[in-house]
Amino acid sequence: MAPSFAFRPRLLDALRGYDRGRFLRDFGAGLTVGVVALPLAMAFAIASGLPPSAGLWTAIIAGLLVALLGGSNVQIGGPAGAFIVIVYGIIERYGVANLLIATACAGVLLFALGLLRLGSLVRYVPVSIVVGFTNGIAVLIAMSQLKDWLGLEVDRMPADFFAQLRVIAGHLHTFDLHAFALGSACLAGLFLWPRLWNAESPVRPALELPGMRQAVKVAARVPGPIVALVTLTALAFALKLPVETIGSRFGGIPAGLPPLALPDFSWETVKQLVTPMLTIALLGAIESLLCARVADQVSGLPRHDPNQELMAQGVANFVAPFFGGMPATGTIARTVTNIRSGGTTPVAGAVHAVTLAILVLAAAPLALHVPLSVLAGILLFVAWNMGEWREFAHLKRYSAHYRVLMLGTFFLTVVFDLTVALEVGLVAACALFIRKMSSLFRVEQVPGEEAQLRFRLYGSLFFGAVARIDTVVQAVEGSGPAPVVVLDALQLVHLDTSGLDALRQLHKVVLLRGGTLRLDNLQEQPREVIERSGFGTELTQHLASPEVAV
Repeated sequence: MAPSFAFRPRLLDALRGYDRGRFLRDFGAGLTVGVVALPLAMAFAIASGLPPSAGLWTAIIAGLLVALLGGSNVQIGGPAGAFIVIVYGIIERYGVANLLIATACAGVLLFALGLLRLGSLVRYVPVSIVVGFTNGIAVLIAMSQLKDWLGLEVDRMPADFFAQLRVIAGHLHTFDLHAFALGSACLAGLFLWPRLWNAESPVRPALELPGMRQAVKVAARVPGPIVALVTLTALAFALKLPVETIGSRFGGIPAGLPPLALPDFSWETVKQLVTPMLTIALLGAIESLLCARVADQVSGLPRHDPNQELMAQGVANFVAPFFGGMPATGTIARTVTNIRSGGTTPVAGAVHAVTLAILVLAAAPLALHVPLSVLAGILLFVAWNMGEWREFAHLKRYSAHYRVLMLGTFFLTVVFDLTVALEVGLVAACALFIRKMSSLFRVEQVPGEEAQLRFRLYGSLFFGAVARIDTVVQAVEGSGPAPVVVLDALQLVHLDTSGLDALRQLHKVVLLRGGTLRLDNLQEQPREVIERSGFGTELTQHLASPEVAV
């Protein structure tokens, strides 16, 4: 029976028994995450080749929809660093208008995946592939920020990795010390800020003086990106540093709601956007569900519903492009911030979206002065935290299978693109899995009665292992006339149609020599395949001893 349609946002269950205390915790967490999201949303959009308003309104609209409709208690939706490389490449190849169409179509596909209850399939992507493309994306994000970090005068960065290296190398003579100093100060500050408040910090005793404890608690809760953004922007403005800003490049952020604009849909256009649509949908599904799994482990709250989460992500990605938005997914950094700030229900995600909207509408004129090198420093920090760099050092601990998949996916992500990396990675994973499973199938000859060839079968006889039956065929061909061949299948746990065909071919070889073939001790699954195909009847008809059952 096909599964019935089920659309039940987690918010409905989370509001049961909801009280003032939980609201205050959710409200505080939402305010914190909203402030954290402000610089990240702008940085992600600018790095993707879009105006900062695209990232901000994606965080607001998609974040609100994911909170209201999602399947997780604490997931925060919005633009993510993983999409930077993908979005930039799509804009370079297809243009912004087609990016909006591909994002909306990806939203439909995500909703369909959740509707068909296929959310659990994303978990089948091997962790080696996930680590490989995550590290690859982190490298590409860092590479894309070198231009603004170094203050290079480059009109447009190409999407290709080696082309980016050539452009950067060819424009090093335009290096700007002011931009580099601001970006480096931002990067250093983001690493140092949380460490200032640790118990082991050398400055912590000075901050524990009487009357300072409350101030220390408040300062420790202020997100590092906000501290860097505000202080370095004020410094650059006060010193009138000649650096490129949001205002000089984009002309500012509109201080109002974005207009509703319908992309120009046509079937011919959609057919050309199949690859970007699938890339956005696949990456969005993987990122959102991985983020939800991390949130489950960190929060200790009820586990997320992957299908409901995919449907919410689908709605968010379908709606956001109508307001000029970019692809959205679950964001690990903001979700973990939400949990650590006390968020326990989707109300915190909704408060985060409202907070961000108020900040955008109230403070849009101030964003004119934000140096792009500061945003580059924030994204370099994001790229560093995104990558699982220890995996490279620990590769020798893993199997050759793991190393091939991880390094191959990493290389293909950096040199080509994520789509190629995922396609090749999944195909390679399947091929290596088949090779591994085929090696687990064994045929072992054991002593038998006179004029009897007896073998034991171990494991799974499937299409990847059928060649190992050749051992039995060769033994039969080298035996005397009218051999009795007995296959002990007690340890044969699985048989597919290719394995069945291999047994049929063996039976024909035995019959040509005037002998008989017996299958003893069949397990349930192989017996069912043999009986359903009629092969059991064929064996019984040729048995010399009718009392032996197949």
